[in-house]
Amino acid sequence: MKRLKRAVTLLVLAMAFVMAAGNIPAAASDFKLGYNTNASDNDYIFTTKAPKGSIGKSMSISFRVRATDEDMNNLKVSLLETTEFQQIESKGESDYTVDYYPFEIMETTFVGKNVGNIKAGNVKSVSLSARVRRDAAQGYYSIPIQLEWDGGYDVDYINIWISTSSTTSEDEEEDKKEGSYFVIGENQSTPRGVYPNVLDFSVNFRNRRETTAQDVTISMGLSEDDTKFPFEINDGNYDRTFERVNSGETVTASYSMAIRKESYTGYYPIKFTITFRLSSEGDLHTEEGVFYVHVVSKDKEDNKGDFDANDRIKARVIVESYHTVPEVVYAGEEFELVLNMKNASSTVPASNLLFNLESEKVSDSAVFTTESGTASMVVNSLAPGQSTELRAKFTARAGVDQRSYGITVKEKYDSPEFKNAEENIIVDVPVKQYSRLSTSNIDVMPDSMAVGSESNVMFGINNTGKVVLYNVTVSFEGDSIKPVDTYVGNIKPGETGNVDTMLTGIAPTQDDGTIHIHINYEDENGQAAEPVEKELTLMVTEEAQTEFDPSFAVDPSITETEKPDVLQTYRAWILVGGGGALLAVILIIRHIRRKRRAAKEKEDIENEIS
Repeated sequence: MKRLKRAVTLLVLAMAFVMAAGNIPAAASDFKLGYNTNASDNDYIFTTKAPKGSIGKSMSISFRVRATDEDMNNLKVSLLETTEFQQIESKGESDYTVDYYPFEIMETTFVGKNVGNIKAGNVKSVSLSARVRRDAAQGYYSIPIQLEWDGGYDVDYINIWISTSSTTSEDEEEDKKEGSYFVIGENQSTPRGVYPNVLDFSVNFRNRRETTAQDVTISMGLSEDDTKFPFEINDGNYDRTFERVNSGETVTASYSMAIRKESYTGYYPIKFTITFRLSSEGDLHTEEGVFYVHVVSKDKEDNKGDFDANDRIKARVIVESYHTVPEVVYAGEEFELVLNMKNASSTVPASNLLFNLESEKVSDSAVFTTESGTASMVVNSLAPGQSTELRAKFTARAGVDQRSYGITVKEKYDSPEFKNAEENIIVDVPVKQYSRLSTSNIDVMPDSMAVGSESNVMFGINNTGKVVLYNVTVSFEGDSIKPVDTYVGNIKPGETGNVDTMLTGIAPTQDDGTIHIHINYEDENGQAAEPVEKELTLMVTEEAQTEFDPSFAVDPSITETEKPDVLQTYRAWILVGGGGALLAVILIIRHIRRKRRAAKEKEDIENEIS
């Protein structure tokens, strides 16, 4: 079927070449390329409205592709290249592309567009672009569109309307009757904000037309007039961009805006400008719309009563970016704060700028201090859009908790119509604390043992810093013992983690009996800290040799009167009982030591708190 259709297509175009060779006029009323081909016979391409173009101008050819009975993977769509039909001419003398093709033949005219994959039964919108020839006649043209995909090929037709420039306004009026492309704020409630809070809100934009919009840019209309725009202009750009918005698709532009101190209570219309193209190379279209927000601030009457003659248009000086040197600030150490200040106003300059940097206070004491006690800087002027760099050295207070603290940038400057303007901007500086720990006395019982025996080790790990010690583990290593790892867990500031483990002797001590202890832990980010090393002394001796005592053996030949006495008979049992008693004493001593250590640690913590 497809091969037959393609053959018919080639035949129709061949007839066009023959007519061209016979000098048949190319008037639209006499002949149009593919005019006899019925676009309703298309297998894949369909439109609800013929694309319109003007003579001598670029036009967008928009249509939809439906995958009918199979998936169309790696689909590529293009205007059918004329050289494919010229092959049917024996001498290649047809002037078809010059006389009858309505588009200018350029290097990019027949370049295909990659559409991607379309599942069977699904539809995608596609747009091609071409420039209409200046000598084309007004009328309808049927244009062949080539479709190529994995394992498939087809040629369908789309009818287009070419008009003279005098009828362009009529086409534009027709488009206006159909309405705008985008609907703003559909199914949304009016966002409401209260000064001095930040208002977080989103705005929906729905493509209501059947054509995909490309290179979409949504711009918020800003204003320095407090009566027209209620938000602080802290960013240099509030544009939101989208690569494409399909027919019926809704995209969302999100904003986080600080409410102006000078704003008043009421509804504010926020103007949005939307620019887009109907094809990748098409002309840029522009639409405008309004979205309302409600702000609770000063009353209008109060604003009028407090009107100041100096209250005129002023510059907007913002913190464009900032960082610290070094990047990580530790409590008790010095660092440098680098601020990039910018005049965000596009038209109003600023002069005589005074910047004062003030630290957040904790318990009436500044977190960040300077050698001179103050951090003030002066900049002569900032033109619209100009930036300048400020640097100030601070020292973070040693005893503060690990978190972020604010530095307030207090601005005072002049503008041509506004003198002594004042603004405050806060930047946050995270402060970290070093991890600190100590250990109690290390108890070893016994401090000397034989190979194959065990010795008990107990001590406490005290968190003396201000941050949690995570995943604390203790390892014991030595030539004479079996390596041991003990997990203690997390230790909060001011608390103690206890170590209680058994060490097994595996070889006699060949040195001074030093056993190495490594205390490992992690920070809040899971990064391993530098291990803390401790030592203990434990001697391991040769394994005790037990000799056979013949007195324990009873010769069966000995008579009843010659058997050993009771003391000799139960000598072994007495030795075993003595060993058990010794073990019991060791366990009791161990329990008493543990209770004493816990009581001492509790007393130390209470003394530290008091």
